[in-house]
Amino acid sequence: MQNRRVVATRVSGIQNSATFAVFETVRDLRARGVRVLDLGGGEPDFDTDPHIVGEAATALTDGDTHYTPSRGIPELLTAIAEKLGKDNGITADPAGDIIVTPSAKHALFISLMSLLDPGDEIIIPTPSWVSYASMARLVGAVPVLAELSAADGFRITRQVLEAQVTPRTKVLLINTPNNPTGRALSEREAADVAAFAAAHDLFVVADEIYERIRYDGTPHISLASLPGCAGRTLTVNGFSKGYAMTGWRLGWVSGPSDVIAHVLKAQQHTVGCAGSFVQRGGVAALTGPQDAVREMAAEYAERRALITDGLNALPGIRCTPPDGAFYAFADIRGTGFPGSAAFTEWLLREAGVAVTPGTAFGPGGEGHVRLSFATSRAVIEEALERTAGALARRG
Repeated sequence: MQNRRVVATRVSGIQNSATFAVFETVRDLRARGVRVLDLGGGEPDFDTDPHIVGEAATALTDGDTHYTPSRGIPELLTAIAEKLGKDNGITADPAGDIIVTPSAKHALFISLMSLLDPGDEIIIPTPSWVSYASMARLVGAVPVLAELSAADGFRITRQVLEAQVTPRTKVLLINTPNNPTGRALSEREAADVAAFAAAHDLFVVADEIYERIRYDGTPHISLASLPGCAGRTLTVNGFSKGYAMTGWRLGWVSGPSDVIAHVLKAQQHTVGCAGSFVQRGGVAALTGPQDAVREMAAEYAERRALITDGLNALPGIRCTPPDGAFYAFADIRGTGFPGSAAFTEWLLREAGVAVTPGTAFGPGGEGHVRLSFATSRAVIEEALERTAGALARRG
């Protein structure tokens, strides 16, 4: 075995998830008795609505514990198609344009696996979620990171995209609302993205997992609804964020049937199908009362104001309120730290507050930290107080 590589290069060359690293650090510190306030995670602190849980429990007691069609159960496919038509302006045939997946994360992975060959390039505007580039590398593709500017509000421009395109570019990945910045695509940005994709005959993967968490009337624009985009866009979404169903692992991908047919093969030869009773819960989520979704969004709006106002009151820190999602992407360059990693380590050591360094999210993230407000107001308030105290002691 000394002369043979045991681990595949596609895996050995990839870093562990930075956000999971924060989670594990917090867990280890708490196991040692250290009281840490965790603002590093991306998981709603709400429980799943009881009517969803009840439907899944009924499915279990009814014996609905077997394989389902790889595409998903007809009831859920229909519910997703109706949701796409009503909320997103996307026409989708439940029989051929949608696949139910065990998490939106898996939907993203099998989408990239189906679209990208080794050596193909995928443009990813950054700062971006930590797993996009790693997923691209896992399928042998080359992630091309298009750095957005904090000075420009992390706005996507045609100029930024054009600077990254090459003859090997095949896919453009867009996340709106964005993790970590909280930015949602404006009409101008969406139009520029659509025109750019058409001009270079690119496929678009649109990650819309934070669609239901938006503020101040910010509209959600689905790229697949724009003229000329339906035939070149895979839309990924799911239940984790908007319905507080992270542990359920349930999502979907929709797009043109000729492409979805190939994505389905990747699903069949990896996980097979999403959980049967979990899908029943998904039907209840989409077709049942939406009160809990609205209540969560309203609570996030209150926390957003609390955390952004609190951050902006701290010396050397500035934070623009996000359009959506539940993250504050704070500019800490005025604090005098040499970088976001140094600030993050100092904050955990001196204040017991865990945040994620902006460098985890690629080019454009340096000088910022991501703070999740998917936690209670009491935790947010105490974290702000601890941070203020630590900054004051530092002088």
